[in-house]
Amino acid sequence: MYLVKVTVTYKESILDPKGEAINDALQRLGYRDVQSVELGKYFELRIAKSDRPVAEQVAEMCDRLLANVNMETYDYEITEMEAQS
Repeated sequence: MYLVKVTVTYKESILDPKGEAINDALQRLGYRDVQSVELGKYFELRIAKSDRPVAEQVAEMCDRLLANVNMETYDYEITEMEAQS
């Protein structure tokens, strides 16, 4: 079994109004060192071993459902989990 951690964020060319609003609020609260805030989505998937490469499956899932590839980019980390007895 694999544990896959997927992070989806807006592409740099896309305005992130929620991130801007959070950044503005942090500034008003006195956190002046915060330069910017980027809001995103986080997914954890557990995928059983199969004949098909897990990275191929994850990329397809991101392209088809988890990310809007016109506006968002994604990154993922795959970790093989130890079998539980």
